[in-house]
Amino acid sequence: MSHEDPYLWLEDVSGEAALDWVRERNAETVEALTGTPGFKVLEQEMREVLDDDGRIPYVVRRGRHLYNFWQDADHVRGLWRRTTLEEYRTERPAWEVLLDLDALAEAEDEKWAWAGSSVLAPEHRHALVMLSRDGADACVVREFDLETLAFVEDGFTVEEAKTRIGWIDHDRIWIGTDFGPGSMSASGYPLQVRHWCRGTPLEEAEPVYEGRPSDLSATGWRDDTPGFERDFVHRQIDFWNKELFLLPEDPAGPPVKIDVPDDAGASVHREWLTVTTKRPWLGHPAGSLLAFDFDAFLAGERDAEVLFTPDERTALAGYSWTRNHLILSTRADVSSRMELLTPGPGGWQRAPLPGVPPLSTASVTSTDPDVSDEYFHHVSGFLQPSTLYRGTAGGDGESVKQSPALFDTAGLAVRQYFATSADGTRVPYFVVGPEDRPGPGPTLLYGYGGFEISMVPQYSALTGRAWLARGGTYVVAGIRGGHEYGPDWHRAALGANRVRAYEDFAAVARDLTARDITTPAQLGIEGGSNGGLLMGAMLTRDPELFGAVVAHVPLLDMLRFHKLLAGASWIAEYGDPDSPADRPHLERISPYHQVREDGPAYPPLLLLTSTRDDRVHPGHARKMAARLREFGHPVLFHEHLGGGHAGATDHRQTAFNEALVHTFLWERLTPSN
Repeated sequence: MSHEDPYLWLEDVSGEAALDWVRERNAETVEALTGTPGFKVLEQEMREVLDDDGRIPYVVRRGRHLYNFWQDADHVRGLWRRTTLEEYRTERPAWEVLLDLDALAEAEDEKWAWAGSSVLAPEHRHALVMLSRDGADACVVREFDLETLAFVEDGFTVEEAKTRIGWIDHDRIWIGTDFGPGSMSASGYPLQVRHWCRGTPLEEAEPVYEGRPSDLSATGWRDDTPGFERDFVHRQIDFWNKELFLLPEDPAGPPVKIDVPDDAGASVHREWLTVTTKRPWLGHPAGSLLAFDFDAFLAGERDAEVLFTPDERTALAGYSWTRNHLILSTRADVSSRMELLTPGPGGWQRAPLPGVPPLSTASVTSTDPDVSDEYFHHVSGFLQPSTLYRGTAGGDGESVKQSPALFDTAGLAVRQYFATSADGTRVPYFVVGPEDRPGPGPTLLYGYGGFEISMVPQYSALTGRAWLARGGTYVVAGIRGGHEYGPDWHRAALGANRVRAYEDFAAVARDLTARDITTPAQLGIEGGSNGGLLMGAMLTRDPELFGAVVAHVPLLDMLRFHKLLAGASWIAEYGDPDSPADRPHLERISPYHQVREDGPAYPPLLLLTSTRDDRVHPGHARKMAARLREFGHPVLFHEHLGGGHAGATDHRQTAFNEALVHTFLWERLTPSN
């Protein structure tokens, strides 16, 4: 035990003393929040929403089939399944079950959770299936036969690790996994890219590339587009800087670096190289999307087709290729717009994609870019259930699925406002709640503010049932650190400037009070992961602004985050605690180190985490709860023994978590009810 940190022992994830402490805290929280009839009713409502069979089964196309992973009340761990487009268009499609995870978990006495799959084109018979133990990021890999619907005996198999894997052809794959000392980064990701042939031991896979020990990861993959087959290696230097290499046809030749800035995004589709800029480059501003002829670029030419240029209100949200077109997604003041771009001899032609209303979010969910111009995209808003559209680029579109309305929106409205932060920055936020409320009421403010993740309008039946239907107001803040206004919006809160995100969030809270939407005593806040760090910062920086705080799987010890699990990978976002230049600002924003015994009272806090979270260490939440308890501050703590970084692997756990959160918030923000 350290003299400086008396709670280091709580970082022992599966240590008996730490788990005994967890069980005691769990029991206290269960006793405090689950004893009323209202809790069970709310938990059941959450489960009904999660298990509703009217949910859209989102799909990806692989050959003639559409693939989906599905969980419901009868399939807690889930089904991997597929159907045809003709069936999918029907109200109740017939699905072919490929793998039943509940049956597999029972047969193998293992708490398997789905972690994804890679299916080999063009035959689409063989798949690499990733299975996680109880929701962890680390997974095992097994080869699966999509004709016999069985794992391949003596097929490609990889033991548990944070593996990167992909097909080259039926008998070869690219693999990065734990090959022993020196093969994994400090964050736990592969540094080696190897070429593995069927029938040979994994440890004999041929090394092709190795990143530096200080790197985050390295990954190899094949672009199997017919006529454009290529192999690439991606070197992730840190979270925001990387290099892309084209592997030569001659294995003895050196990799060819794609000469774009290390902080830019680069991808190749057929003859095109597309680049998203994070800083000005070649005369184009940060946040631009550029297209180059790939072969000409390799030959040294730098003539770019400008596909998107940002302005102060509009940012790139993403793009997706079909075979012959590019679907461009942008956001204007955090509301979606979509365009179809078509390259041609006279330049790129543009056409808007219709059906995206104001204050909504639209995104492409699937394309089949090697084969066709088919695309699927969905549209939703805070009060608008998701609609899934299918279309052919340049052709007609159709609505193929519609989510049910799972809460009553009568009398509710969505508005957008802008708060003014401490440095004068205009910060957007959305307010969803009663249209004609005569005065302030219970309000829940959600935020994130990091890693270029944007907070956008989207339908949540869980929030609708648990909060809006009871008369609460729900608010989503687009603070700096996210990508609401492009890369400069993110960069404004990097490193020592992290406080800008916290100032933005506090400005939104004050603006809500100034507009008579709520009062500090009626204002609850919620966030997870980096958003959990935001919650901890608000608790310790501005406790007088809030009546209750909820933090999911949070970072809270910013002087040790880089030593815990994947934490070293976030140094590029926050700074390095071991650097004399960074340590002072990290200590100032570290909630664990800013907790004070004396001073203003803290609002009550609910901390939720997972023993099986191998991304953000559960020690963050454990130690914060212990320190707050030591100083007599109000805190409840609950830790699922499984669940991974999502905090839950099945609908039962998720419903329980949601009921805990909303019971905690409602009781503390509406004490007279």
